[in-house]
Amino acid sequence: MTSSVPSPFNLPNTITIVRIVFAPVFVALLLIDGGADAALRWIAGILFIVGIATDGVDGHIARSRGLVTDLGKLLDPIADKILTGAALIGLSILSELPWWVTIIVLVREVGITVHRMVVRHEGVVAAAWMGKLKTVFQGIAISFALVPLWTLLGDWIFWVNGALMWIAVILTLASGVDYIVTAIRSRRS
Repeated sequence: MTSSVPSPFNLPNTITIVRIVFAPVFVALLLIDGGADAALRWIAGILFIVGIATDGVDGHIARSRGLVTDLGKLLDPIADKILTGAALIGLSILSELPWWVTIIVLVREVGITVHRMVVRHEGVVAAAWMGKLKTVFQGIAISFALVPLWTLLGDWIFWVNGALMWIAVILTLASGVDYIVTAIRSRRS
């Protein structure tokens, strides 16, 4: 009995590529009118949410239909990083998020991505549970920061946004440490 290897040109990988394409579109919509709390801001936020939400969709399709590929394992976290990185940079450009938050997150994300690419010949390092939790919290925190909910709910939502972003930053750092420790242990064994 032979098992067929799934083509890298499959539905989950296509969804992942579309997520990457979403990034410049939603950032342009966010910045076009200086981040004003108007229609373009809402559309930008919704595009980000759709883009980040499809992370679970492509993964589910890949696992349930036996379409998991090394390309998908590599592209999926890159798509997450492009989406979140673009959003963080956009929010920092608008002075709505301190640059130090963006820099911490980007350094961790780029560092892990570069490491994945360097060691890919040894086998692709799939995302661990802490990395997945970090991605979820980053998505939630960035969504709250992008969508101008304060226009509907009032200024108290800024406190919620701040708390969510702190949780996301802490998980970003913790998952980075977890990744490094796991990589060192796997290299030793």
